[in-house]
Amino acid sequence: MLDELLDVALEAARRAGELLRDGRPADLGVAATKSSPVDVVTEMDLASEKLIVELITGRRPQDGYLGEEGTERTGGSGVRWVVDPLDGTVNYLYGLPNWAVSVAAELDGEAVVGVVFAPARGELFQAVRGRGALLDGRALAVRPTPPWGQALIATGFNYVLPARVHQAEVLHALMPEVRDIRRGGAAAVDLCDLAAGRLDGYYERGLAPWDQAAGGLIAREAGARTGGRPSTEATRELLVAAPPGTFERLQARLDELGAWHD
Repeated sequence: MLDELLDVALEAARRAGELLRDGRPADLGVAATKSSPVDVVTEMDLASEKLIVELITGRRPQDGYLGEEGTERTGGSGVRWVVDPLDGTVNYLYGLPNWAVSVAAELDGEAVVGVVFAPARGELFQAVRGRGALLDGRALAVRPTPPWGQALIATGFNYVLPARVHQAEVLHALMPEVRDIRRGGAAAVDLCDLAAGRLDGYYERGLAPWDQAAGGLIAREAGARTGGRPSTEATRELLVAAPPGTFERLQARLDELGAWHD
């Protein structure tokens, strides 16, 4: 079953990614807004989700589905697909390469397959629970834990103003302690870059299930830990991801800084 789910996820991510890459109009417009006027939904978001929904429904009609652009259904198979048809919408809108299609399959509520396809970067990440993570067929592993002052940490920002203000305050306190901070603009890609050893840690507040389902599995299968506040599961309030050692230090510091609330 996991092989079947992986095949479906790979096909959906590849086809949607190719649609987004090859079909991006020069005059790309905004179809609607999300949480605020600066958080956009493009025409291509909607086209990508339509393609993925139709493909998955055709292959596995009994499965459930949760997608960023509003598609949700309850299935009877125990499998639910959690999909971001275009992670990094603003990057895509501006012609920046850091965007991806994220497709995950959950079995009884736990992610078992994850695929993240970043067409503009020419990279395909995938993972199956218990089998490790791959980038274009090459096995991935997180970086060894560095001294705290040498850690390269990635993050993202909410589009709602009060949350953004507090996130800037947390960033202001954290930045002098570490090597540097990166903001890529696509949570799934950040988690995959962590898995590929390109980052030492990642945190972000306010993520939805589709932002982290596939990327989180890929990071864990590459050796990272993921979670929220100490002694809690990862939630919309805060996701922390890093190799063991860095994870505990980053999680504790963010807890001290109150990174989970305004």
